[in-house]
Amino acid sequence: MEARRQEALVSRYRRWNDLLELLAAAGQLQIEDAAKALNVSAATIRRDFDELASQQMLTRIRGGAVAQAVNYDLPLRYKTERHPSEKQRIGQLAASMVRAGQVVGLNGGTTTTEVARALATRPDLGQAGSAFAVTVVTNALNIATELAVRQHIKIVTTGGVARPQSYELTGPLATGVLEQVTLDVAILGVDGIDPVAGATAHHEGEASINQLMGRQARKVIIVADSSKVGRRAFARICGPAEIDVLVTDTGIAADDAVLLEVAGVEVVKA
Repeated sequence: MEARRQEALVSRYRRWNDLLELLAAAGQLQIEDAAKALNVSAATIRRDFDELASQQMLTRIRGGAVAQAVNYDLPLRYKTERHPSEKQRIGQLAASMVRAGQVVGLNGGTTTTEVARALATRPDLGQAGSAFAVTVVTNALNIATELAVRQHIKIVTTGGVARPQSYELTGPLATGVLEQVTLDVAILGVDGIDPVAGATAHHEGEASINQLMGRQARKVIIVADSSKVGRRAFARICGPAEIDVLVTDTGIAADDAVLLEVAGVEVVKA
């Protein structure tokens, strides 16, 4: 019974994610059109619209819904259903690039959460016993919570104001902490990366903190599934010259990989 309930919940979140993306692209969506696009009943879409409206994710109109600005930056709990297996492989590969004893910066997001989980379960790091094998500096509340129980990982969190979409802390309090530390490597999740604009994010406050995290690091690794390659978001994190490695999946287009390599970014496929 519990397994079926969880499966239904995952299915609903996946459908909500698809609905919000359709709405973000079109600006306005009718119930019948959405039902046809997602191959579900009109009654299901009507209930979905009502629930998402109650969460202020969209505005209901007669026969459908219109987009709100937040739809372009979906909450983390909805993003987790997009490309899950790719993100897990990316997370494992990026985590394997971290050496014992290093200080690692992690920002928020679904892919960096997978990096954190892979770090937490890496056998060679867990053998460190009571000593800290790795120090993780993060502005993501969910990552800090997951890693806090790992005795071999030292957690340093920034201050700041939490954004419910990503669980990231932003603002002057976050900046104040990051300015006082140095990192061996920054592993950053992004909303878009291309060979001209570099790495970008939807929210300017997050982009500012991520930019500072990258500047404090000797090496910058971007983790992003292939759907984000060739895309640009609103706020710039860092240019291609400031990115050492992009860890992505095998779905990346060959032309995109070549252009990034020409721009000086090493592309590694998980």
